[in-house]
Amino acid sequence: MKRVLTAVVLIPVVLLILFKGPDWLFSGFIGLVALVAAAEYFGIFQNYQKNLHRYVILVAIGLYFLGHAIHGMDAFGIKAFGDTYEEWAFTITGFRVLPLVLLIIGLSFAELRDTFSSAAISYFGFMYLAYTLGAISRIGHSPNGRILVFVFLIVVWSGDTFAYYVGRAIGKHKLAPHISPGKTWEGSIASAVGATIISILLFRYIHEIGNALVSLNALPSRSALYAEVGIFAPPLWMAATFGLCVNVAAQLGDLVESAFKRGAGVKDSGNLLPGHGGILDRVDALLLAAPVLWYFGISLLKAMNLHP
Repeated sequence: MKRVLTAVVLIPVVLLILFKGPDWLFSGFIGLVALVAAAEYFGIFQNYQKNLHRYVILVAIGLYFLGHAIHGMDAFGIKAFGDTYEEWAFTITGFRVLPLVLLIIGLSFAELRDTFSSAAISYFGFMYLAYTLGAISRIGHSPNGRILVFVFLIVVWSGDTFAYYVGRAIGKHKLAPHISPGKTWEGSIASAVGATIISILLFRYIHEIGNALVSLNALPSRSALYAEVGIFAPPLWMAATFGLCVNVAAQLGDLVESAFKRGAGVKDSGNLLPGHGGILDRVDALLLAAPVLWYFGISLLKAMNLHP
């Protein structure tokens, strides 16, 4: 019941921001999710390494998504500044500067053997959360990007649902007992098949879905959510590939976070969401699947002769 009630509250909020929120709010919301998930990430990994650069990474994630949010403030007439800031934030927080800063800070540790491991674990937290969720943020700024994110979320959530119910009903063969004893091959296969079918159906009726959302005033017809050029419906094989790849990546993302927690000896990443654990527990499947969304979205935009 706690899981259901939490979902009843959260899902409308997510959909409201997805379909009605301006780009800056959309990116700001994702940035907030990334920050909370990062705090939970460090809560897990403090069981591996005590000396971690928690606050440096939290600031870096905040700057990174602030760049996304400013980029989305076209209505305020500051797009040029937003582009410049976003590039600056990417440079500072990306490969060029942040890892070196973490190593330099580590020179102050009493235990110098912690210098590299602390920097590696801390920087991985940035890559694991900011770059992955950042892909969803950037796609959301593109023409038809929000409806692609909507399809992406439905594919991920439906795969999780198929895995849960089929696994409970007929699951006998353990998928990864040393990582997540409850997962079975039967549930995993059902998840992949179900998500692929859902992806095919969603893209098959993508125009009807878009028009229905417009008629409900959930997807304004003259906005970046539903571009005047219309939504490009991918061929069957492409829709199926998207669903399958998203699902496989989502399942791996779930297993990766489970491995982190099992290695740290913790059950949940947090207790913020009653019945669900922490924020990281809810977005773990999205993290590894987000790059699939990014490259698929780029492919669609190129097919429509648009730019991300």
